[in-house]
Amino acid sequence: MGTVSPPHTWTYALRLPHDPRAARVARMTVRSVLESHGRPEILDAVELLASELVTNAYLHAGGPASLRLTALADGRLRVGVWDSHPYIPAPFAEPPGDRVPLAQGGALGGRGLFLVQEYADSWGGWGLGDGLLDRGAGKLLWFEMRDKALCAAG
Repeated sequence: MGTVSPPHTWTYALRLPHDPRAARVARMTVRSVLESHGRPEILDAVELLASELVTNAYLHAGGPASLRLTALADGRLRVGVWDSHPYIPAPFAEPPGDRVPLAQGGALGGRGLFLVQEYADSWGGWGLGDGLLDRGAGKLLWFEMRDKALCAAG
């Protein structure tokens, strides 16, 4: 009987309180996890994009958030951020061809979702619960990055 090696997959989940330091904790967690799994090629981009989504959860949801990192067998990394607010912003709620514009030069915010659509290989979002009756369920926004070094090896 032959031995079958399971795909190199893993998942990390982090619950974040509604705290202004949540984005920093998310960045530190992403950096630690990706360094420990030897994923330097995508580390900086994933750290930035995860931080942007966690920051948006803090600014707009008013409650806790969760960060989930999932390595898929084909070399992709999926990052999901859950929060308790039901609104799904563009580009997550729109068809993939729809783009959000870059914020004006003097704007204090508005660049995070633009960065996701520029650097992530794919992204999406969905509401959790039935909307009107279950407003506390919130939403999940996600993006994926391909680690080209792992995709080429696989």
